[in-house]
Amino acid sequence: MFGIARSSRDRALRATLALAAATVVTLVTGCGALGSTDSKASAGTGLEKTTLKVSILPTTDLGPFWLAQDSGFFKDEGLDVQSVVAASGQASLTKAISGEADIAFSTYPPFFIAKSTGAADMELVADATSVNAKTNAIVTVPNSPVKTIFDLAGSKIAITAKNTASDLLTRSVMQDHGVDFGKVKWVLIPLPNIAAALQQGEADAAYLPEPYITQAAKTAGAIPVIDINTGATQDFPLTGFGATKKWVRENPKTLAAFQRAMQKATHEATNDRAKVEPLLVRFAKIDEDTAKLLTLPGYGSSLDSRRLQRVPDLLLQLGAIPSPIDVNTMLGPQPGK
Repeated sequence: MFGIARSSRDRALRATLALAAATVVTLVTGCGALGSTDSKASAGTGLEKTTLKVSILPTTDLGPFWLAQDSGFFKDEGLDVQSVVAASGQASLTKAISGEADIAFSTYPPFFIAKSTGAADMELVADATSVNAKTNAIVTVPNSPVKTIFDLAGSKIAITAKNTASDLLTRSVMQDHGVDFGKVKWVLIPLPNIAAALQQGEADAAYLPEPYITQAAKTAGAIPVIDINTGATQDFPLTGFGATKKWVRENPKTLAAFQRAMQKATHEATNDRAKVEPLLVRFAKIDEDTAKLLTLPGYGSSLDSRRLQRVPDLLLQLGAIPSPIDVNTMLGPQPGK
C-alpha cells in the first residue's frame, strides 16, 4: 500500500517537473517573440536593420524613390522603407538629426550649411536630381512690372526661405546677368502659395520648380522670365539623400541595400517616363494633366565629388557659408567602392 502511494507521488512529481520545463520553454520563446522583429529580420538578411525611415518632400524629385517602393525594389533588398513627410528640406534634415528618420531627402544647401555651422555631421549617401531645362525658373505673371531678368533689380521676388536652393539659384542667375540683387525685397512664401501671391501682387516674380511651374501657368498664367538651367547653374546639383555620419557607420549593409534599390529605380525612371507619371499623381498629389505636361528633373543616384563641389562653392561665393567645404569629407560610402 505504501508502495502504491509512493508510486503515485513519483508520477505527480514527474508531471510537475514536466509542466515546469514546458513553462520555462514557453517563457523563453515568449521573450524572443517580444524582442525586436526588425532585429530578427536583420539577422536573416545580414542587414543591420530592415525597417528604414526616410524623410521626404512631396516633389517630382522623388519619382525614383516612389518607383523603388511601388515596384518592390526596396523589398527585394530586404528593406521595409517607410516615408516620413517633412515640410521643407531643412525640416527633413532635422528629422534625420533627431533620429526620427534614418535618411533625409533635401536640396543640397541644408546639408552643407549644417556642416558649416556644426549643427550636424552629415554624409551624402545618394544623389537625386539636377537642374534640367525648364524644371526650375524665375517666373512672373502678365500684370507684373517684371518683363525681363533686368527688371528683377529692386523688385519683390518670392522664394521659400533664405539660403535655400530657391534663394541661391535665383541670386546666381541674376549675378550671371549683372543684375543687382542687393536691393531685392525677398518675400518668403511656401511653394503651394506662390502662384496666388503673384496674382495678388504680393510678389513681382518668383522662383519655382516643377510641378509648380506648370501649375502656376495653368492657374495664374505664369510665364518664365529666365530658365535656371543656364550659366553657372546649368545642370546644377539640386537634391540628394543624406544621413548622420554615426548612422552611416553603424548601418553600412542597410545603406548599401538602399543605394542598390535607388540605382535600379533611377535607371528605370530615367528610361521610362510612363512609370513615373502615375506615381507623381499618387504621391506628389498633382493632377494627371500636370503630370503629363511637366518637365521631369534630371534623375541620378551616384554621387560625383567634382560635380557636387559646385554646391558649397556657390554657397561660399554668395556668403551662405563662411569658409570652404571639401565635398569629399561629406561623401558616404558608395556601392561597389
